[in-house]
Amino acid sequence: MAIDAIAARVQIVEKGCSLERSDLLVIEEPLQFCLNGSPISITMRSPGSDLDLAVGFLFTEGIINDVRQILAMRAESGEDISGNTGDRVTIRLRPDIAIDPGRIRRNFYTSSSCGVCGKLAIGAIEVSPAFPMRQSGPQFRADIIYRLPDLLRRAQDTFDRTGGIHAAALFSPEGTMLGLREDVGRHNAVDKLIGSALRDGGVPLGDSLILVSGRAGFELVQKSIMAAIPVLAAVGAPSSFAVELAQRFGMTLVGFLRDQRFNIYSGGWRIE
Repeated sequence: MAIDAIAARVQIVEKGCSLERSDLLVIEEPLQFCLNGSPISITMRSPGSDLDLAVGFLFTEGIINDVRQILAMRAESGEDISGNTGDRVTIRLRPDIAIDPGRIRRNFYTSSSCGVCGKLAIGAIEVSPAFPMRQSGPQFRADIIYRLPDLLRRAQDTFDRTGGIHAAALFSPEGTMLGLREDVGRHNAVDKLIGSALRDGGVPLGDSLILVSGRAGFELVQKSIMAAIPVLAAVGAPSSFAVELAQRFGMTLVGFLRDQRFNIYSGGWRIE
């Protein structure tokens, strides 16, 4: 799924020589989420799959646990009643859905590189999953896991053009890619992927593995746990909190997946 990029003039300096050329930059723009008429967050994201992003965000933040709780949703651009211009997604929940104010107490800005920068309290960092983690499987063969980064890389259209974007993809135990999303933010790519699956009725995702192109921070582990994804693999390193969270919920966590090797930090019984 290609994301728009823009051309820019750059100056390349190499071994004492300088030349100018045109280069492509991935677009990064703000997107505002409005829930029941009130703004709840602004995130910097790559335009595209905005409705998936909004649904995934609400779900992984614990605000909703079923897409059927959404009464109406639309993506729009332009000027709001306050005179502000930009992109936004407006969501209205069913009247019978109670909203936990503590779950939506966020600042109005979340950066593309950080999924928790807008949190107002330490207690708001962790959320309770809507679905239990499956503890009876599935099994993933190591030789299939070795191949996944190459499959992900070959499917990254926007990375090929810009070199400046993250990706998240879902795979079956047989190594079939079930879905892919790209974004300048790691957490946005995961939210887009989970949001798309939720809108298609595919959550919980108890028979899949999620692969992320960067490191495995705790927020990516937490978002995956919310969708009951049993295996998370990352090409980079996990954090200590990510490992602790994976162990607590019985998730299999793989890091440094590259060059035909990987480390298992939790749930090694799912890998054969």
